[in-house]
Amino acid sequence: MPLLSCTTTPGGRAQEAMPKTELNFIAPKVAAEIEAWLRHLGDERHYSLKTLEAYRRDVLQFLAFLAAHLGGPPSLKALAELTPADVRAFLAARRAADIGSRSLMRSLAGVRGFARYLERNGKGKVGALGAVRAPKIGKTLPRPLAASAATRLADADLAAGDDREPWIHARDAAVLALLYGSGLRISEALGLPRAAFGAGAGDTITVTGKGCKQRMVPVLPQVAKLIGDYLALCPYDLLQDGPLFVGAKGGLLAPRVVQLAMARLRGALGLPETATPHALRHSFATHLLARGGDLRAIQELLGHASLATTQIYTEVDAERLIEAYRSAHPRA
Repeated sequence: MPLLSCTTTPGGRAQEAMPKTELNFIAPKVAAEIEAWLRHLGDERHYSLKTLEAYRRDVLQFLAFLAAHLGGPPSLKALAELTPADVRAFLAARRAADIGSRSLMRSLAGVRGFARYLERNGKGKVGALGAVRAPKIGKTLPRPLAASAATRLADADLAAGDDREPWIHARDAAVLALLYGSGLRISEALGLPRAAFGAGAGDTITVTGKGCKQRMVPVLPQVAKLIGDYLALCPYDLLQDGPLFVGAKGGLLAPRVVQLAMARLRGALGLPETATPHALRHSFATHLLARGGDLRAIQELLGHASLATTQIYTEVDAERLIEAYRSAHPRA
């Protein structure tokens, strides 16, 4: 059961990913359907490799539980005959493994996606999955940084003094400035090709977001300068169709490296642990809204498919105003 998917590099070259070996808790016909489902999501729905791997993991966890729960690898027929009690037993087992509600909800969503694929292709309806309510999760709001802190994170001199080379400091500053200045997801920033900032580049770039959807975002002059500083110091000859940001050995820059760089700066600035690279995207949206930015324009800049997703930042801004009132008003 190869369970392969297809993804692309920043230069647009296809590459095969996720080779997997035979798993003894999956019936052969079910394995073939999983492979077909993942190929469908990758080739036709353009899901990212990270999303495909998460969906694959969700389904395999469910099938591994069912194999033990039912006494053998479940067939397509056995899946169609599952009861709500079987699904609840799976959720209870995951709870016992100290899995939180958010992860349980995402896991159930992945399994339901596979069930819908089976039903659409005439392989049986797994009705039990639809009869079980997803776990409730507590509502949490994004935690943006203060504008002053978000700006200081792009200071390459702030990280100077450790044993890393100056070009790496410049690279980290450029990445973090781009996350905040353009509201990018970390995967979007690291997926940019070198050509995005080639000769004659203007004040906007085209970004490929979730589902391979492209959008145009602005690049502030200060951010463009930081990227220029990084390119001038980078010791590698970057190909136009290769990645813009590279690691210490010239390969693809891993998100974890950026997260660690953020953690160093977080300590230097005395910021909370919620100050992550993704918090810079939250900060971009919240600060735009606080300065009178149009909600639909912010939706386009963030690449949100639904305005409801963007509207959460109105709550963040309202909460910030209430906190300011309570801290400043003499009778609050």
